Amino acid sequence: MVNGRTVLERFPAGGPRGSWPAEEFAHARRQEGLPAEVVMDLATDTFLVIVRGAEAVE
Repeated sequence: MVNGRTVLERFPAGGPRGSWPAEEFAHARRQEGLPAEVVMDLATDTFLVIVRGAEAVE
């Protein structure tokens, strides 16, 4: 856990046009009951699927 968040997965920002793998992954985690969200890591040009705070999976 870093800064109160757990990174579940990383996706490169340069995916094919019309493809949203980070959003699809986050949606699937939400269907499982995890409050997953997508954020952009500008330093590495990647999308991160995260869970914030105590809700994170240990």
